[in-house]
Amino acid sequence: MKASRLLSIMMMLQARGRMTAPVLAQALEVSERTILRDIDQLSNAGVPIWGDRGRNGGFQLRPGWRTELTGLTEREAHALFLAGLPEPATALGLDAMAASAQLKIIASLSPESREQADRVASRLHIDTVDWYRAPETPPLLREVADAVWGAYRIEVTYESWRGVSHRELEPLGLVLKGGAWYLVARMVGRPGVLTFRMANIHELKTSGRRFRRPARFDLARHWHEAMQQYETDLYRLTAHIAVSPRGEKWLLNERIKTAPLARDAQSAEVPPGWKAFLMPIESIEHGARKLLGYGSEVKVIGPPALKKKFIEALSRVHALYRQTREPGGG
Repeated sequence: MKASRLLSIMMMLQARGRMTAPVLAQALEVSERTILRDIDQLSNAGVPIWGDRGRNGGFQLRPGWRTELTGLTEREAHALFLAGLPEPATALGLDAMAASAQLKIIASLSPESREQADRVASRLHIDTVDWYRAPETPPLLREVADAVWGAYRIEVTYESWRGVSHRELEPLGLVLKGGAWYLVARMVGRPGVLTFRMANIHELKTSGRRFRRPARFDLARHWHEAMQQYETDLYRLTAHIAVSPRGEKWLLNERIKTAPLARDAQSAEVPPGWKAFLMPIESIEHGARKLLGYGSEVKVIGPPALKKKFIEALSRVHALYRQTREPGGG
């Protein structure tokens, strides 16, 4: 670990310029005394490093000197694509590796390229969790990730809408979508690739047996195609709705998939100034529940079953409040 720390000190000074002992100690999670001993050892080994005292002091490398010892370790390579995603890297146990990999990459750049990289890092932040939603960190995520990296079969207890079942899986990849983690895997003895929500995996056992990954399996392409098919299968019905200008803004803000209807195709039921849309829904109940959230800014035009369900739900809400009496009322 000491050799790794010495290399990290050189990488940090090469990437960031002058740094004080307290800053280096905090970044590497060691004492200032340890940093000072490491600096002496680097200097004795011929690394052109020196320090200045005072408020603006610190350690720095001789201008123009660079080290080429920037090779990535195996775990750093795993973490490379998470270098700009600290929360997912932490969830997978790769936060320290991601920071180390990022540091080595920055240190290997020329001063001009490093300045461009710093500019991007300071002006772009990626947040994977949608508004008003809590991040999801399944308790077995790191164990599943290890099986993915090593291509080991796993035995899991999985809870789906059909109930609890025991399955043997060949984990092919992990996907983080909207703050939720998913496992893409094959079931042993069955064809095809399936998707499992990590939060629904309650027990896990690693079999220790390795499996051969499909030679041409592309996780990103598979996920894209699977999501398209999922939405096609899920949204089998279409709601015909009219929305007010305010309601239209809500639809846009929530990124709801809708298709506007041409003016000549709009129903006479559309109020003046409103617009008509077609919106995919999972079921009649799902559509009514979703559209209730728009209150008086939406009007259901069809299909008749959805309109009936929507009006029934409104009636139940109205009846619920009619039963509530004001304090002191008769």
